[in-house]
Formats: sequence, C-alpha cells, structure tokens
Amino acid sequence: MLSIKNLCNLGSSAARFKAKSRAVPINLFHTSVWLKKQAPNTYDKGAHSILYYLTAGGVLIGGLSYAAVPMYRIFCQTTGLGGEVQTGHDAEKVANLTKRPDRQLTVRFTSDTSSGMMWDFKPQQAQLKVIPGETALAFYTATNPTDRPIIGVSTYNVIPYEAGQYFNKIQCFCFEEQMLNPHEQVDMPVFFYIDPEYDDDPKLYNKDEIILSYTFFEAKEGFKLPIPSYVNKNH
Repeated sequence: MLSIKNLCNLGSSAARFKAKSRAVPINLFHTSVWLKKQAPNTYDKGAHSILYYLTAGGVLIGGLSYAAVPMYRIFCQTTGLGGEVQTGHDAEKVANLTKRPDRQLTVRFTSDTSSGMMWDFKPQQAQLKVIPGETALAFYTATNPTDRPIIGVSTYNVIPYEAGQYFNKIQCFCFEEQMLNPHEQVDMPVFFYIDPEYDDDPKLYNKDEIILSYTFFEAKEGFKLPIPSYVNKNH
C-alpha cells in the first residue's frame, strides 16, 4: 500500500504547480430528458431538485480535487513526514535557539532539472558544516541559456527522511514560480537551521550528513509530475 510518507512526497512535489482541476462533466440536458421519460408525472416537482444536487455534487468534487494538493503539502510541512522540510518558525524561536556545538553536521547540496527543463541549475557550494541550533546560508544559481523566457518551479527533499522534521527553512525559493529572461542568471538563497532536537533523536544518532536536494521543472500548461519509481514498490 502507498504509505503516508510517500503520499506526502508526491503531494509536496505536485503542490509546486498550479492545480488545474475541473468539475466532473454532467450533461444536464440529457439527464433532464431521461428523468422526464422515466417519470412524467413527477418530473416537474422533482427534476429541478435532482439537477440541483447533481450540479452541486460536481462542483464539490472539483473543489475537493483542487484543494487536495495544498492540503497534503500543508500536512507534510507541519509534520515533517516524507523528508519534507519544516517551514514553521518565528523570529523569537530562531533568536533563542540553543546551539549544540558538540554535534557537527555536514549538509550537502545537490541539484537537478527535469528532462524538458533548459535551465542550468547548480549549488554554489558543495557542502556546509553546521551545528544544530545555528543558522546557515547557502546559494543556488540558475541560468537560462536559451533565447526565450522560461518559467520554472522547484521541488525539494531531505535525506535521510527522519531529518526532515528538524530541517527548518527561514527563506527559500521553492514552491514559487521563477521566470528567467533569455540568458538571465540569478542567485537563489536558502536560509535555514537544524533544530537542536536533532541531537536528541536516537534514529539520527549516527547520521551526521544531510542531503538537501532541489529539482527544477519548467512550469507549463499540461505538465504532469512524474511518479517516482519507489512509489510502485509500496503498492
């Protein structure tokens, strides 16, 4: 079966793109004709009520389809499941973080682009040494080498998955569409910290390396997010 962890991974990736859902198509004309033939004596009294409920049901299904992606994204961001980076934080909490100088971590940065994405996208640094409770700043660089404007949107993940709930982003370029003009280059910051409680988690006792990975896709109409191969293994 598909676990909540994998469902969150899919939901967080799909949320980078504007959901385009449509209500279930209902042919009201043919429905009304059928009702009139089946019950001519009661048609005038009940047909309008039935059509009303059918229409309302179609709108409801469409609304739920549209809301599903952001709902899963919010759930994953709140719980940290699926390696999803935590985004909940406040200035007071960041200012009062307790540093754990005895635990040094290595954060490695990786990048990728989808097969149809023409951008050059890479981290400016291969890795950073950080300690839990300490803020850090990293940068990625994106370049559009083509002669046309390209809109991109990124997904991200954290490895190991258990570290996701402790990886807090203060500033990031994920989820938002980014447009680069022809031959334009931009630097994209990632301002983050590792929660001090990372050091208290027994599942992460020997995990001193974290990988933060970003993938950019071209945001265009009709794009369907590819399903990772590991999802099929959990059906």
